[in-house]
Amino acid sequence: MKQQTLAMAADQGAGFETKRKRTRRDEFLDTMNRIVPWSALCALVEPYYPRRGNGRPPIGLERRLQIHFIQHWFNLADLACEEARYDSTSLRRFVGIDLGGEAMPDATTMHKFRHLLEKHKLGEQIFAEMGRVLQASGMKLNSGTIVDATLIGASGSTKNEQKARDPEMRQTKKNGNWHFGMKLHIGVDSRSGLAHSAVVTAANVHDKHAIPQLLHGQEQRVYGDNAYASQKALIHGKAPKARDFTNQRTRRNGVVDEVARRKNRNKSRIRARVEHVFAVVKRLWGFTKVRYRGLAKNANRAFVTLALANVYLCRRHLLAQVRP
Repeated sequence: MKQQTLAMAADQGAGFETKRKRTRRDEFLDTMNRIVPWSALCALVEPYYPRRGNGRPPIGLERRLQIHFIQHWFNLADLACEEARYDSTSLRRFVGIDLGGEAMPDATTMHKFRHLLEKHKLGEQIFAEMGRVLQASGMKLNSGTIVDATLIGASGSTKNEQKARDPEMRQTKKNGNWHFGMKLHIGVDSRSGLAHSAVVTAANVHDKHAIPQLLHGQEQRVYGDNAYASQKALIHGKAPKARDFTNQRTRRNGVVDEVARRKNRNKSRIRARVEHVFAVVKRLWGFTKVRYRGLAKNANRAFVTLALANVYLCRRHLLAQVRP
């Protein structure tokens, strides 16, 4: 058994800080530590992870993943994540860092690990693996899919070494305003509300073009907003048995079709579940703007973020299974 240092004892509250209150961050991290399938994710990344050799031994893979997920949960850049772990007792306890006997993994270490995930497209594999784990726990895909897309902003500044904006980002107009960045398209199960597919494109790509990649093919119904109206051919090309339940136009020649309006309202009660995923990704995790240049790097972040959002959304179901 590893000897406990004063630093570790202080972090764990063993005789120190007796008045310390458990925060919501403590509760959140404890919950995530219990329900994230660490062994399955480590097995996924392990074939690409550096082996122990003659040099400095690599940091444990599970710890690397824990630190990487902290960056997503709290929207932290590499250096900010390093400093946050020095400042926060909760974060150090979550990753098992004992400052009395070991050094904190620095920003460069996290930077290299992120590039490893990007190089081998492991973000997408983590998303898929998390989906398999959730399905095995009872969160099955049902007969309906909700498709939707959201804009993720990018910096329009040219004050950089290239003296230019990111060439892979584009601008688009929405609600009378111009936006520059990329677009995250997702397919969400209509019953569980969990994302099962995702596509990342430049912002100027129309929502409808991602439909075939967002359907799993066994749908009976496909829901979407007005951007997906009149796309039956695209839907049936991937899901032949699916009925088009996307919202349709309600105003023609200045006259409102009240029947179509009521139908849209009923569809929107189900379609609203896709907004729960976006709320976690953009409001809780803070993924409203890209952090890196290029679509591939930001797609890797998007897939990992969606995987973590799925776990968060069904946390009560997963906790019920891990309780003794």
